[in-house]
Amino acid sequence: MKPKTSETGQIAITEELRTRRNASSFPPFLRGGAFLVLLALLVLVATWTFALSAQAPASDGPRYVANTNNLIRPDNYREWVFLGSSLGLNYPAPGAAPGPDQFNNVFVNASSYRAFMQTGKWPDKTIWVLEFRGVGKESVANRLGQFQTGLGGVEANVKDSRFPDGWGYFAFRTGESSAAPLSGDAVQRCIDCHSAHTAVERTFVQFYPTLFEIAKKMGTVKPNYTDP
Repeated sequence: MKPKTSETGQIAITEELRTRRNASSFPPFLRGGAFLVLLALLVLVATWTFALSAQAPASDGPRYVANTNNLIRPDNYREWVFLGSSLGLNYPAPGAAPGPDQFNNVFVNASSYRAFMQTGKWPDKTIWVLEFRGVGKESVANRLGQFQTGLGGVEANVKDSRFPDGWGYFAFRTGESSAAPLSGDAVQRCIDCHSAHTAVERTFVQFYPTLFEIAKKMGTVKPNYTDP
């Protein structure tokens, strides 16, 4: 075995001093294994935060034109929860002619649907879209089938605390991307109908069997509700 030369010993001393210097550059509580534990925790927290942000959906409630109460028409409403469809269902004033024979399709934003299924109530920032479609009929003599045809109009109803009584009603004109809230006699007719004939708040939950059962279970059906 050869004796250690002075050059080899000097190298060893230099490496030891470098190691000590690097270790002393960390605060005392981060020296040794504590630093590795903290690093692992930081990586875990960052990964968890990123995963949560990736899963969190963007708000699907009503959106408005900046600095106004004009509702932006949701282009993707047909991807929302489809509550149901009715045919020729309307509430004309006493003595008035019945409304047009058309299909009424109703959609609601998904987050509000989930909230209703848990509580029997609609949360603030709920939006419903009502889509009107024409009625097609089969030409076969021994069948009475009917089906939906072209789009006749789109309306919306929102539950939103930004409005004085918490509700807003909108009718979108063809080709327009937003609509101002109805006012005057037009909105009063909506309020009267949605107050007199609805089972839960101002909504026709009675026409959506799954939701109606939830409302009855949760005790949120209006005490004075009598309509079928």
